[in-house]
Amino acid sequence: MNRITSKLRESKKLLSIYFTAGFPKLEDTVEIIKRLEDAGVDMVEIGLPYSDPLADGPTIQQSSTQALKNGMSSVKLFEQIQDIRQDVEIPLIVMGYFNPMLQYGVRQFCQDASEIGIDGFIMPDLPYEYWAEHHQKDYQDFDLKHIQLITPQTSKERIHQIDKQSKDAFIYMVSSSATTGSQSGFADEQLNYFERIADYNLTTPQVVGFGIKDNATFQQATTHAKGAIIGSAFIKMLEKDGVNGIDGFVKSIRS
Repeated sequence: MNRITSKLRESKKLLSIYFTAGFPKLEDTVEIIKRLEDAGVDMVEIGLPYSDPLADGPTIQQSSTQALKNGMSSVKLFEQIQDIRQDVEIPLIVMGYFNPMLQYGVRQFCQDASEIGIDGFIMPDLPYEYWAEHHQKDYQDFDLKHIQLITPQTSKERIHQIDKQSKDAFIYMVSSSATTGSQSGFADEQLNYFERIADYNLTTPQVVGFGIKDNATFQQATTHAKGAIIGSAFIKMLEKDGVNGIDGFVKSIRS
């Protein structure tokens, strides 16, 4: 069974952390993943830096720029984490943009990622219809999950379509149409959105991303959803405190 599927069946609320591979320093990637698992994180989203990250806010954009300057690439990432499954058991998801995957070769990317122990991909600019026509078999052959996103603007009809298409995975529920890291907290509009999606009674678990930065927003985000993802706040902590700040950061979210 795919590790994402297995993790989603646990009864607790899930905490997923996003970070940019190769940031703050090129060789920090493996250490960050190990420390996140040790701290009690349930899933890790490994950000593959890209030169034109349109969906990301300033914090993640800056971390991507620095990671690219450090020398991070798809090839380098796979080299770094080739033995990660000797030490780490939690689900690992690569999040990025489709262009680097396309340049690498989609099927080869899937094969190499699967052999390393990656469980799925989040590619915000890879529409489901294109993926289903051209690359669904590549994902299925290597037991990789295609994580789809919804936003407050996604229609009810489309959300139900995504629900049917997301078997044994989760739906990435974007809390706002803004870029990542730009919120200061959840407004009534967002809380109403969380309740609206809950009322749809989807069969696929939802994990909320964008705007989660502390225990209060984690609790708000997971009132109706299976889990929440923290990205920008974690990257800011890394920039300030480095890898030694990971345990305290995770404890502050859980407490």
